[in-house]
Amino acid sequence: MNEDLQDLAERFSQIADQYDEKHTSETKPIYNACASLVIEQADPHPDDVVLDLGTGTGLIALALAENAGHVVGRDISDGMIAQAQSKATDNGLENVEFGYGEFCDPHFDGDVDIVVSNFALHHLPDEKKREAIGAIGTLGPRRFVLGDAMFFGSADPEEPLFDHGINVATVGMLVDVLTDEGFTITAAERVHDQVGVLIAEHRDEKPSADH
Repeated sequence: MNEDLQDLAERFSQIADQYDEKHTSETKPIYNACASLVIEQADPHPDDVVLDLGTGTGLIALALAENAGHVVGRDISDGMIAQAQSKATDNGLENVEFGYGEFCDPHFDGDVDIVVSNFALHHLPDEKKREAIGAIGTLGPRRFVLGDAMFFGSADPEEPLFDHGINVATVGMLVDVLTDEGFTITAAERVHDQVGVLIAEHRDEKPSADH
């Protein structure tokens, strides 16, 4: 893990036990609406393997475990992983696993049918976002559902919704990268001018390793 990711992982580990309630009263409904859309649009089959990148405390992964065959949650923060695993244990869910993983190296070697990510990709600069989406493409999922901060309007809004230094991309930039990396956008759901969910189907579910 590079130094920037290490710092990010440590910051999230420090707030892991408070994370589920950390959003402000203004952003909490938006975050929840985005998460609900990601869960709805993932729509796994009973035999699907779902990979949740940047799983955090497991909100998305645990919800999808009710319908999927197996869910793999990956995060860079040990504290967040521990919180997610504790929730899975408390709820008696045996078809979900949590562990360390990055966007470009999720530490999972099995087949993946669906990839989801909610409010995690924005931590990467644009060039790293492209690398991350490319790495997701090589996994060969039939669907990728991305919920995140993204600009539907100006890339420099007068009233930014988030003020903690995240790297928000425009919807156009994300769509261009997804298209370049073998995905077809089937829907773009606008939650807020600065938050949305992109649903993408992979044009080739079995891309080559050097894609």
